[in-house]
Amino acid sequence: MYVENHHWDSPSLSRNMRIREYGHLGVPIVVFPCSLGHYDDYEGMGMVDAISDFIDGGIIRLFCVESVDAGTWFNFGVAPGERDRRYQEYDSYMVNEVVPFIRERCRQPELRIMTNGCSMGAYHAVNLFLKHPDLFAGCLALSGLYRLDRREFGMQAGDMEQVYFNSPIHYLSGIGNPWYLDWYRKSDIVLCVGQGAWEEACLEDTRSMAEIFREKQIPAWVDFWGHDVDHDWPWWFRQMRYFLGSIYREP
Repeated sequence: MYVENHHWDSPSLSRNMRIREYGHLGVPIVVFPCSLGHYDDYEGMGMVDAISDFIDGGIIRLFCVESVDAGTWFNFGVAPGERDRRYQEYDSYMVNEVVPFIRERCRQPELRIMTNGCSMGAYHAVNLFLKHPDLFAGCLALSGLYRLDRREFGMQAGDMEQVYFNSPIHYLSGIGNPWYLDWYRKSDIVLCVGQGAWEEACLEDTRSMAEIFREKQIPAWVDFWGHDVDHDWPWWFRQMRYFLGSIYREP
């Protein structure tokens, strides 16, 4: 398998940021790690091996990025507004640095890129796609939380004004701009969640997202797996193989 590491000092974040690339052909997918994770987690946790035939077969090409969770939504020592400000810097990093980098690597200057992640990575995948559907072709999100006024993020409903535009369930409900809706309707949107252990909050948020998509007539594949399907890597391996094979083709 072709693997290459990249890094540079990000002007947006004022720190060195790393990316690991897997594969040299296929649909480009930017991968966000789980909570407080790193660019090499997809490999370390076994996902790269689990979907290696899609990579080696030239069907997909992964660009695994770093997160800034420790300085944003899990930085409980600062106010929500400051966490939001730092996340906006991460948004700028993705839009102004990572997207041009991937387009250059793929030699396609107008390319739209898929987003992907599990757990907290699913949040990033959905949020970045929804905010920039002209840059991202869709999302493949597994077991995500999609609202920030949860105890997991140490915020209360009264904090939402400060973080509203990074809380997908909240801002998507209010989107009526045809520009966004038109882009959403020509994208590949996949959300999946199990109904087993540790999936309760993710299940609730995924149901809420499904309802918003229906209300706004946005085609989306929202899939609820069984009561034996837990919030854990072995199930995410199976889900990734299933959806990659369905969206693209079996290798």
